[in-house]
Amino acid sequence: MSPTVDEIAASWSTEVHERYARGGLAGRLTPRGAVALIVVDLQNGFTDPACGPGFDPDDVVTNTASLIERARTAGVPVHFTAIAFPDGSDRVWLEKMPVMRELREGSRWERIDPRLAVGEGEPVVIKQTASSFAGTDLTEQLRAQGVGTVVVVGATTSGCVRATAVDACALDFATYVVDGAVGDREAGPHEAALLDTDAKYADVVSMDVALRLLGGVA
Repeated sequence: MSPTVDEIAASWSTEVHERYARGGLAGRLTPRGAVALIVVDLQNGFTDPACGPGFDPDDVVTNTASLIERARTAGVPVHFTAIAFPDGSDRVWLEKMPVMRELREGSRWERIDPRLAVGEGEPVVIKQTASSFAGTDLTEQLRAQGVGTVVVVGATTSGCVRATAVDACALDFATYVVDGAVGDREAGPHEAALLDTDAKYADVVSMDVALRLLGGVA
């Protein structure tokens, strides 16, 4: 049985969030169409601190693995994304974040963390922007599967996760970001991004709610 709107609303809230809700922000979404899980940039370059952009999102990886297992069991499609740049790339983003040059095409930093073991037939979308949708064919993949609802996990909360949620909303997907399965380098940006995302673009939900969205227990 899918979670109710009230259960979703109760799964994540703060005092500021409650004030937003009274002011007409932070409405609650209703799932639509088929569901897909989007795993944003849990590649070695982000999950291994030996790489410049990396940090220690071990809890995020563990919780994401649980969500992937639930999705696979329920027949829910899983889509991975990773960032990688060709040698000599001169994208504006690399001027702002030169450390991202370490995420080179073909390097081990491009590959998805082996703890998440990409399954047969599960696409890995390679991107060169924060959003999982900009400059990729992810939208077409999801439309072809009849997807109207996306559950978003990964890294970083304030960067690629938030950008993916913003674009998913713009593309008219009901979007759910999983608190506990997204992470950032610092607590402040992480919390601010969750608050802002929940107020404007997606529902921020608990692991329990996410498991039910992905075909969990009654």
